[in-house]
Amino acid sequence: MVTNNHQSLLDIAKHAARVAGEEVMKIYDSGDFSSYQKEDDSPVTSADYKANEIILGILQSQTPDIPIMSEETDNAKLAIRKEWKRYWLIDPIDGTQEFIARSGDFAVNIALVEDNVPVIGVIYWPPGDTLYYASKGQGAFKESPSENKQIKVRRFDDAEQGVVMIAISRRQAREKVMNSMSNHRIYHTLPLGSCSLKACFIAEGKADVFLRIGITGEWDTGASQCIVGEAGGSILAHNFEPLSYNQRKSVNNPDFIVMGDQRVDWPSIVKYQLGDLS
Repeated sequence: MVTNNHQSLLDIAKHAARVAGEEVMKIYDSGDFSSYQKEDDSPVTSADYKANEIILGILQSQTPDIPIMSEETDNAKLAIRKEWKRYWLIDPIDGTQEFIARSGDFAVNIALVEDNVPVIGVIYWPPGDTLYYASKGQGAFKESPSENKQIKVRRFDDAEQGVVMIAISRRQAREKVMNSMSNHRIYHTLPLGSCSLKACFIAEGKADVFLRIGITGEWDTGASQCIVGEAGGSILAHNFEPLSYNQRKSVNNPDFIVMGDQRVDWPSIVKYQLGDLS
């Protein structure tokens, strides 16, 4: 089946994420998986490869006209990729380290990118059977066993004095993030694992900002960018410039910031600049 409709493509991505996530959860519950180190020293498991296989199988079957870029696949060179008007962008398991550590903070990410902009985003959290999704111009939504609703970023009642809720990595030194924040605010922190789940928490109003310091790939932000944007927030590089997709030879992101309420003067709060932190 070949389709151009965003709703149909969103439905396909949601289905693929759920099917892959259910299989990942079976592996997680059984504890029967192998883990490896990739060339960049990041971890990968047999569960990542299984999820990747499932997602590719569904997408290739349902949308054979749309190329796919995945963290766990040998991807085409930029000379080929730059000709793509649209493509699927996949992270089979975002939060592999959390999967291995058994924290439960991992998710399946699927995005559709058109003209270098994510226009569909799907993030499935298997342990909570929770699906976050969005498509361009249609809003962001959350489906779980207890609720099915549209989600929006938290609006500050007082944009000058409100407490800022920071989603922060379990694996990153808290001081690195807190030292990058203005001293003129009060902060509460919410520790989480995967990048995409922290972004979803901002999209649904449970946190206000997340600063990611360290190596990530475009597949780590594609789905999140669509969901956060449709919920009323934004994801930008550390210098508050837009992230790029499929425009550089390297698929690594710069350090980036996920921000909620757009009425807030985030550059006055997040003081981090490249090179400020070791």
